[in-house]
Amino acid sequence: MRRQPAPAGHGRCADGSPPGSVLCPNRPHDRTARTTREPENPNTSNDPNDPDERAAAEMTAEREITAPVDLCLPDGRLNPAAVGWTRRPLHRANLRGWGRVKRWEYWGIVTPSHIVGLVASSLDYAGLHGVYVLDRADGRELSEDVVTPLARGVRMPERSGTGTASARGGPVTVEFVQRPAGTTLSAVAPGFRLEAEVPRPPGHESLGVVVPWSPRRFQYTVKDLGRPVRGLLTLGSRTFVIDESDSFAVLDHGRGKWPYAVRWNWAAGCGPGRAVQLGGRWTDGTGSTENALFVDGRLHKISDELVWEYDRADWLRPWRITGPRVDAGFHPFHVRTARTNLGVVASETHQCFGRFTGRAQADDGSWVDLDGLTGWAEEARNRW
Repeated sequence: MRRQPAPAGHGRCADGSPPGSVLCPNRPHDRTARTTREPENPNTSNDPNDPDERAAAEMTAEREITAPVDLCLPDGRLNPAAVGWTRRPLHRANLRGWGRVKRWEYWGIVTPSHIVGLVASSLDYAGLHGVYVLDRADGRELSEDVVTPLARGVRMPERSGTGTASARGGPVTVEFVQRPAGTTLSAVAPGFRLEAEVPRPPGHESLGVVVPWSPRRFQYTVKDLGRPVRGLLTLGSRTFVIDESDSFAVLDHGRGKWPYAVRWNWAAGCGPGRAVQLGGRWTDGTGSTENALFVDGRLHKISDELVWEYDRADWLRPWRITGPRVDAGFHPFHVRTARTNLGVVASETHQCFGRFTGRAQADDGSWVDLDGLTGWAEEARNRW
């Protein structure tokens, strides 16, 4: 992996902002680029008189958690001791109540020939699960999604890394069996079958974060990047071997109580010995971020809010994601658009697959090259 020293002032504008940032006055911007930077968090009331908002504001200092902790208090509110970040899953998502609780497991797999997405989720009033495959050679997609009322047939464990998460309904079944040594992924849909093993290398670290909008609205997420994966992918009559020498898997584990309307950005890129995890918009103003660099499996936490620039009129144009420790470009080669509209429940996601350029700063101040990392960057808008 390529690491570069950090010369004083390198990559900075006169006001200290990174080049390419909307805050940098010295660099002209493409007028067609759209930035998602907003002065306030769109997922909270921003009312200083709201007692929940005042309480949340007291819980915003990022700190590393090193011992097991419950996500919720006995009354179902956010446990202040749970707010922070971890290098391995330590939170128990002891969620209570019904109606605003969201639970999901998403696995993304990237191979030289295909990109695969598997999801199992419970939104309390509905279950959403499905499979997605992109053929990287010709751009053909296979997608099969199922909605089950009241999340029937969905199982979600309280902890990441242990227990079985599964969803069954209609023609689609997905199952993720989690053990200390790794996870077994199984999925079946019309014209699709996947059987894969995702080992957990010794010492491998993941990013766990609790995002506090208020004591009643909060999210626990685990982003686990760059996991080796091996197995078989069957599409119709053809079977493809997934070889861990040139493939990787990414986990997005989510448990929380969400606002009705929310927007987010997420980017993840992996390559040999390096991975980058970036998020935005939904965490703005909470004091928590889901940003990290991984070098040889070790987590380097990035606690800055980032500026995201991309063109919503042309998702295949290059993206820029910048901050004091991140100067990343993303160059899409395919965009997946997914829309659901069930009236009061609706979602729209633009997930772009592509390659990263740029660099990110490690904890020791050195800069790590992101060039060649493969993955995705997305915008999601949900009413749920």
